[in-house]
Amino acid sequence: MRYFIELSYNGKHYHGWQNQPNAITVQEVIEDGLSKLLRIKMSIVGAGRTDAGVHAKQMFAHFDYEEKIDVDHLKFKLNSFLPKDVAIHKIVKVKDNAHARFDAVSRTYFYDINLEKDVFNFDNSYYLKHQLNIEKMKEATQVLFQYKDFQCFSRSNTDVKTYNCKMMKAEWKLEDSNLRFCIQADRFLRNMVRAIVGTMIDIGLGKTTIDDFHKIIQSKDRTKAGASAPGHALYLVKVEYPNEIFLNG
Repeated sequence: MRYFIELSYNGKHYHGWQNQPNAITVQEVIEDGLSKLLRIKMSIVGAGRTDAGVHAKQMFAHFDYEEKIDVDHLKFKLNSFLPKDVAIHKIVKVKDNAHARFDAVSRTYFYDINLEKDVFNFDNSYYLKHQLNIEKMKEATQVLFQYKDFQCFSRSNTDVKTYNCKMMKAEWKLEDSNLRFCIQADRFLRNMVRAIVGTMIDIGLGKTTIDDFHKIIQSKDRTKAGASAPGHALYLVKVEYPNEIFLNG
């Protein structure tokens, strides 16, 4: 039987989602917890990867287990076992061929920037000391909808068949001194959101023009885009699936 886990995590102390040698990851701590509780070596498949320091307010993963599970009991036990910065919100049974990564129809990220120094929020947002032209940054979001190939924002040497992504939403919102970028697409390339944000910050600083932004995307060259914005201010906030993959009972 296949089960989906809905979870969240603070990524500060993790080297991203996906297992890697000599580094602690979110996937590792969940697999370790499941393995101990179910008394069998368990592996999980996540809805995607997040880089070191990146957070998730909503993430999904799937795992297979031969026997029927009391999902509420397992959720309680797993939360008791996991560290304080990883939380399980729901465990649900899904169709046997349901896939946490490939069945996701959209993913939404927030990137939070503080325009004033905030002593209570420096771990969770990016403090920018320089004044930004936010109207130009908003103008740049509209450019994204004119393209499908975002290779220029992808980490080099990634094993993907296509760099095409369907952009669904991209907007900057300012509330007091907090500037938030919201972006939604059917899929994202590795490092894509942080590279987009870094390039848009360059636009806000006047280092890059809107015309330059077009040329960067058209170049398909990562070296033409801006530096990646820091990971600690990035949040995966929503992953959406077709309703028909979920089972009752």
